[in-house]
Amino acid sequence: MSIHVFKTAPIAGQQPGTSGLRKKVHVFQAPAYLENFVQSIFNSLEGHTGQVLVLGGDGRFYNRTAIQTILKMAAANGIGKVLVGRGGILSTPAVSCIIRKHRAFGGIVLSASHNPGGPDGDFGIKFNIGNGGPAPEKITEAIFAGTKTISEYRASDAPDVDLDRIGHLHLEGMQIEVVDPVADYADLMQSLFDFNAIRALFASGFTMRMDAMSAVCGPYAHHIIEGMLEAPSGTVVNGEPLEDFGGHHPDPNPVNARQLIEHMDGAGASDFGAASDGDADRNMIVGRNLAVTPSDSLAILAANAALVPGYRDGIVGIARSMPTSTAADRVAKALGVPCYETPTGWKFFGNLLDAGKITLCGEESYGTGSNHIREKDGLWAILFWLNLLAVTGKSVNRLVAEHWAKYGRNYYSRHDYEAINSAKAETLMNELRGKLGGLKGRKLDGYEIEVADDFSYTDPIDGSISERQGVRLLFVDGSRIVFRLSGTGTEGATLRVYFEKYEANKGRHFFPPQIVLADLIKIAGEVANIQGHTGLATPTVVT
Repeated sequence: MSIHVFKTAPIAGQQPGTSGLRKKVHVFQAPAYLENFVQSIFNSLEGHTGQVLVLGGDGRFYNRTAIQTILKMAAANGIGKVLVGRGGILSTPAVSCIIRKHRAFGGIVLSASHNPGGPDGDFGIKFNIGNGGPAPEKITEAIFAGTKTISEYRASDAPDVDLDRIGHLHLEGMQIEVVDPVADYADLMQSLFDFNAIRALFASGFTMRMDAMSAVCGPYAHHIIEGMLEAPSGTVVNGEPLEDFGGHHPDPNPVNARQLIEHMDGAGASDFGAASDGDADRNMIVGRNLAVTPSDSLAILAANAALVPGYRDGIVGIARSMPTSTAADRVAKALGVPCYETPTGWKFFGNLLDAGKITLCGEESYGTGSNHIREKDGLWAILFWLNLLAVTGKSVNRLVAEHWAKYGRNYYSRHDYEAINSAKAETLMNELRGKLGGLKGRKLDGYEIEVADDFSYTDPIDGSISERQGVRLLFVDGSRIVFRLSGTGTEGATLRVYFEKYEANKGRHFFPPQIVLADLIKIAGEVANIQGHTGLATPTVVT
């Protein structure tokens, strides 16, 4: 075995998005593509020599191949030890958990999260820093800068290592420890939630369907829900991680988790339904004939946090991404704690969490989390809901209805226009920005615009500024329309349009959201000329 230096040249387009670098599998399979990016990670990290690194992924196609490459490059770049999940498996929340528990230097996560998998699907890679969270922009920008000047990369010529047996190995001078991917995470969950109460809930005959969508959450859900919490076998469905997610689009929303929704809407519905995504950092909570919006879920968890052991002393603050509804703001006001509005991207919560400014955080794309790690955490949110159901004796539907009765309902929806021409999408957004100066004070179908801007965020901890984070139309009555381009896709562009309308009258809390939001949907289409720019008369996905 020996270490080799390979000549290479920059490859265009290796700019990390909000959640790392995501491309089609065949792009990562191209010569030197993965190697260039990984070497640029190591080149950008000061003081990594001799340090401990965590490595794992969601099990999608190309995961094992990429892990072997990264191990050989880590050894060649002076990493002292790598903790890698057995079989190459680690959920994104588990990576964050292990980094924090073992005080690692950082971690490399292999996932394209909720994007489809398989040979024709997507792949992704991102670096997490020592707090367990996604690298901040100053690091991702340094990595990207490195990809534009790279001339060589380093790798060992050692044979592949055995990833399927827990134990200690060596590669060149580097230690490798293959770890149980579930153990540390399960211990953390048991420290936060009342497992005895949840076990008693299942023992009482309570039923649940947890759809792991043939993704990485399966082993975690089997071990914790069916094992530690003694839920009946079969509670977790689609629980084996598959390289193509079994054909699922592993994004836990009512469209992609259609089987779960049909079950929960049917005559034989379980008492509680839940789903997770490709890398287990997202969640969907479902009652009977009710899919809880992520915005409402965050608000309900915050309002009831003191009922859960890990949060019994209360919360110090909440943060939500800008497009997420303002439901959490109302809870924060009632609790007398601050609510921060950040750009989309979990890394923006990291500084607030590290500074002790917030306890809970969430974003509208089915991501919820807390200060227990520095990633959103799908199974954590599901266990939180189970704990609330166990200690209150109430159903999902009753908890939601009572929350609306107390705080009002924020009717909310997101419309996605997927795989549209990137240039046309940018033209739409630029034209929209050009109209902002003339929109304030205008009345559109009876709605008066109070604020029309392009959201900019100044981090209250480090003072960094993030601009052009989404166009907002804020109306006098509190309604909102938000337009932004997503950074998580791999084909063309995805335009996301968010709609929100507040309703205080509890007699008007049970209407279909698309009907309540119809006027705002019409206004958005006309103001942005969505059909004219995208060619789409209707959204690709409505959630």
